Amino acid sequence: MAIRLAIRLTPRGGRDAIEGWARDEKGQFYLKARVSAPPVDGTANAALVVMIAKALKTSRGAVRIASGDQSRLKILEIEGVAQADLERVFGQP
Repeated sequence: MAIRLAIRLTPRGGRDAIEGWARDEKGQFYLKARVSAPPVDGTANAALVVMIAKALKTSRGAVRIASGDQSRLKILEIEGVAQADLERVFGQP
């Protein structure tokens, strides 16, 4: 079973970092992230997948972009990770 995680990605952000939780206008939580890679040919998305996999200590293959690969707001599906793991690594929303 995969867990879903909403992320708002800022490409060309100067560094690769997770910046904490935020809430959209509908009240839905998402994780703010930035990568130094440009949004060209999927390099920013690839950098995001690597960063999330490393933070959760899982393989890159366990993390995939389920939707939003061309937009800033993305939905990731992560295999083999529980909600408790997300909260331990990224804090509670």
